[in-house]
Amino acid sequence: MGAKKWTLTDVAERVSLEEIAIPATFAGSGRQVIAAQKRTLRGGLTDGVEVVRIDNGRLSFDILPTRGMGLWKAWLGGLEIGWQSPVRGPVHPRFVPLAEPGGLGWLEGFDELLVRCGLESNGAADFDGRGRLLYALHGRIANRPAHKVVVEVNDETGEIRLTGEVEETRFHFMKLRMISTVVTRAGEPSLAIEDEIVNLSGSPADFQLLCHINFGLPLLGAGASFVAPVRKVAPRDARAAEGMGTWDRYACEEAGFREQAYYLELWSDVRGDSRALLRNHDGTQGVSLHMNTRQLPCFTLWKNTIAAADGYVTGLEPGTNFPNARTYEGEKGRVVRLGPGARTKFAIGLEVHDNPADVRRAEEAIQSLRAGVRPEVVSRPEPGWSP
Repeated sequence: MGAKKWTLTDVAERVSLEEIAIPATFAGSGRQVIAAQKRTLRGGLTDGVEVVRIDNGRLSFDILPTRGMGLWKAWLGGLEIGWQSPVRGPVHPRFVPLAEPGGLGWLEGFDELLVRCGLESNGAADFDGRGRLLYALHGRIANRPAHKVVVEVNDETGEIRLTGEVEETRFHFMKLRMISTVVTRAGEPSLAIEDEIVNLSGSPADFQLLCHINFGLPLLGAGASFVAPVRKVAPRDARAAEGMGTWDRYACEEAGFREQAYYLELWSDVRGDSRALLRNHDGTQGVSLHMNTRQLPCFTLWKNTIAAADGYVTGLEPGTNFPNARTYEGEKGRVVRLGPGARTKFAIGLEVHDNPADVRRAEEAIQSLRAGVRPEVVSRPEPGWSP
């Protein structure tokens, strides 16, 4: 039957489907699945949040058009990928006070597996010399709803494709569109995401993008480890420097733990392709992250191994820059400039490993990128990387 398309949302055409289920019978499988299903949540902080669940017959995951096309959670068999935030979400953007004077309102909506930070800024809250907020924590794109969402299902190839368009625009200021496409195939334990950023303005625009990819229990736990082809690693600040001896390993829950973050430069192949792995304590399960260092040259590892009730989580975060204040990153030239009408693309992939053999293969692929070279481990914050 080939590919078929369904428009779930199109503000310009006044289309908005509150509920729909799209079945598919993928060639060779002989088994019908609900390949895509849209629903609208009701009640509490979730009221009005649109969720699109994609199911390829093996891997399923939820995309949130209302929250900037974020990836909420994923499931492979009985393994849930994501984390348990103390925020009871997914939270509708109208309940997230991005403009609060302290600049930390973004945290009131934070509970996704993958949430984008950007586009005007993507790092720490930034203030002027008088203490007035210039840029809030992690930017606005995660709390902007998609104005157009289309799903495409191909029974013959087994491909499911979901595309959403999200805009971050302000009169007299930047005018950017993000076209996000999520792709998965029947029976595969993986998904790929391509984000295209378009400058709608007649003037140049600078932007930043960081993919905040977050994992908690049961994958994360005491003895879990981060594996990557690290070229150089440095602590973000003095607090992170305290943990340099175990920067790539995880401890059990610790009430009151203060977060630590590490800035990394990764090796990649001749095309710029690189990868990282989070593996559980015994190497029986893991998740690989695929990215391109030419597109996303800066990598941050965030460790927040606090009590589970408070959000036991780690973040693997490829970005165009390090998540420092926007003013500092701008001074260091870590912004992307787009000319009038120009566009650029960023691609990442997530691959879930539910057996020891797949975890070993992922580790071997990382070792080949490293080519036996030991990483440069810096014990103090690196000048030019950290303020």
